[in-house]
Amino acid sequence: MAKAVPLFSGSKGNSYYIGSGTQGVLIDAGKNCKQLELALDLNEVDIRFVKAIFITHEHSDHCSALRVFAKKYRLPVFASAGTLQALQNSAKLDPATQIGVIEDEIALGDMLISRINTPHDAAESCCYRVTAPDGKSALIATDMGVMTDGVRRAAAKSDFVVLESNHDLDMLKTGPYPYILKKRILSDKGHLSNEACASELVELVNGGTLRLMLGHLSEQNNTPEIALRTSVCELERAGMKFNNDFTLDVAPAVSMKKSVIF
Repeated sequence: MAKAVPLFSGSKGNSYYIGSGTQGVLIDAGKNCKQLELALDLNEVDIRFVKAIFITHEHSDHCSALRVFAKKYRLPVFASAGTLQALQNSAKLDPATQIGVIEDEIALGDMLISRINTPHDAAESCCYRVTAPDGKSALIATDMGVMTDGVRRAAAKSDFVVLESNHDLDMLKTGPYPYILKKRILSDKGHLSNEACASELVELVNGGTLRLMLGHLSEQNNTPEIALRTSVCELERAGMKFNNDFTLDVAPAVSMKKSVIF
């Protein structure tokens, strides 16, 4: 039985466990090693089940625990060539850590991990789709300024999707961030807004992807309530009933016991 565990997701750290009861992978390793260990323990995920760490890009909220955690548990780290180089250049990887470039997809144990490129202000960012031993698949897709056809295709083929719902447009535009940062977030290499995410979810549900989660919410420019309401309202306007035609939740910013069977 495949499951996804959102260990934490947001401005201060991101990590997900995807797999089964006996094997899985981590998508990103934000925060610090102790917090990551506690989040796994809280969700009853034995660290021995983690076979590798897949990093989406080199920004600290996605890899700040990586150097210590990967070394401590002797876990291999996979990412795009550009991301691995950026991690090495910034000393976010221990030199002794086993690394691997993922070009398209890679088999690991009984799982298949696929890479999909994403438009973000990083060296070579991507998202990942994990197919579990039972054939079920989950896509974790955050940190992208616009939705691409490649991510759409991967999402349409997935049983569970985490999609970025980073900011409320009004909160961002009137908030305290300097103009240059607002411009970066709103650019094609920034982050998806609540509104952009909601419109994509309508197409996903229409296509039959019914288990959904909102991820990477901004601490300053969003709230879980606003993000959830924006997507639910858009889906219900399209004639879809919340918790009947689809399920939708918000990935927690801090660790708590939460998982999705897909």
